Amino acid sequence: MGSLNKLALGTVQFGCQYGLNSVQPTKLDEVQSLLEFARESGIHLLDTSPAYGNAEEVLGKVSACDNFEIVSKYSDLSISVEDSFNQTLSQLGAKKLFGYLIHYFDMYQKCPNIWDDFLKLKSEGKVAHIGFSLYEPSELELLINRKVDFDILQIPMNILDRQFEPYLKELHDRGVILHVRSVFLQGLFFKNRNELPERLLPLRKYLYQLDDYAKANNLSVGEIALNYIFQNPYVDNVIVGVHTKEQLTRNIGCLSSRPIDFCVNVSDEDVYLLKPKNWN
Repeated sequence: MGSLNKLALGTVQFGCQYGLNSVQPTKLDEVQSLLEFARESGIHLLDTSPAYGNAEEVLGKVSACDNFEIVSKYSDLSISVEDSFNQTLSQLGAKKLFGYLIHYFDMYQKCPNIWDDFLKLKSEGKVAHIGFSLYEPSELELLINRKVDFDILQIPMNILDRQFEPYLKELHDRGVILHVRSVFLQGLFFKNRNELPERLLPLRKYLYQLDDYAKANNLSVGEIALNYIFQNPYVDNVIVGVHTKEQLTRNIGCLSSRPIDFCVNVSDEDVYLLKPKNWN
């Protein structure tokens, strides 16, 4: 099955409603119970951001930094990198972070000198790893061409969205820590195929192919989606967002060593729908 150390928890559901199947944020006592279970299961990393409602504050209230490495993000250009970082530390009750990312790439494009502030934080020992949360391979190409010295990246990748796959070995060889999000495409893979929003109907044919593969191989959709990314040797951490301990238990139960060879080619005209930002 592989080490559960590779599984990481996204915390957006702790601070706000999120995803296609969104519900109210997890209550504080449930967060505490969920994190205790995660720690006991061998999970050691949490992903958060000031953009996730009050998720950082919630993590601080349950002293998450005592038991987990934490990656957070800079998400608001109206605040300096230093002030935002210090606010995050204060909310979390932490002295330093495992990772700090530029949350939205257009922030870097508008103000590339913020990267100097990231380098300063790292040189001062306040954060171990600095980098970017990306959405498009073109963003990665720009960073590579500019020879930006990042050492951690978060990217979207799943069984339908494989746009970053050609870069993974190169990033791994460079020593970049790679975190993958959106493995369930914000819950789309579990949505009733007959209840998809009209905007997403073009994706239904690919979901049916996924269903056929699952049935033919006696696997659940969750097993296919999670293991496809989890088994990739170049991925360091797979970030899953969970709302309850039961959801985390199901995710852990999905992990196996059975190889996943499901492959479907999403047409060029449908690729844009693999990005949740285009769902509105």
